Amino acid sequence: MSVAESMLRTVVSVLLLGGVAVVVLRVAGVQRWWGPAPALLRAGVQLAALSLVLAGIITNPWWVSGALAVMFFAAVTVSTRRAGVPLADAWRTAAAMGTGVSLAGVVVFSSGAVELTPRYALAVGAMVVGNAMTVATLAGRHFAQARVDKWSEVEAWLALGANPKRAVREVARIAVHDALIPALDQTRTTGLVVLPGAFVGAIFGGLSPIEAGRFQLVVLAAILASGTITAVLTVRLTSRVAVRPSALR
Repeated sequence: MSVAESMLRTVVSVLLLGGVAVVVLRVAGVQRWWGPAPALLRAGVQLAALSLVLAGIITNPWWVSGALAVMFFAAVTVSTRRAGVPLADAWRTAAAMGTGVSLAGVVVFSSGAVELTPRYALAVGAMVVGNAMTVATLAGRHFAQARVDKWSEVEAWLALGANPKRAVREVARIAVHDALIPALDQTRTTGLVVLPGAFVGAIFGGLSPIEAGRFQLVVLAAILASGTITAVLTVRLTSRVAVRPSALR
């Protein structure tokens, strides 16, 4: 199959699948039913640009470092916006995600479990950053919504003289637990329900199934570690809020 034919079939497939998603949401009367269309279009443009860029930088450590920095900045921006955090407090999201991602990366590469090369640094870094973004978003949203739902309890603690951090302690614990559910479920079901991208990609890249499985296990552990740190820091850096937040949309 030629490259042109392969690209044409890809476009047709994506259009059909995107159309199915849009039609189903429209029929179901879901708000913003057109969402999958611009999301797929944006993903296509970004992946095309990324593929062209990576072809030239994948072996250069400085360019890879720059690419990871751009990914991290974009992840912080998205998570801040989706969690309803004021832009002035974006540093809190950056601090939470940065701590989790950095610690996970140090352990993965300093232990020798994964060779520190530009290629592997980009692969592991991108996956860990992406999952940290999701966890930060979920933790922020769950924490804000839980404060709305359980404000009477928080207010009771404040009335008893507790400081804001103590007043929201139980709410924060619930938010962290709920934010980690997707990552925990993914880890539990890997190999049974799901074949993760890192595993499949490693096999396509030429690794044996055993080596691919080892690589995937390291990535899952890094995702859990970074996600846990990110979730805890996300709620702790905002746990001094003593005013009831608005309900998220």
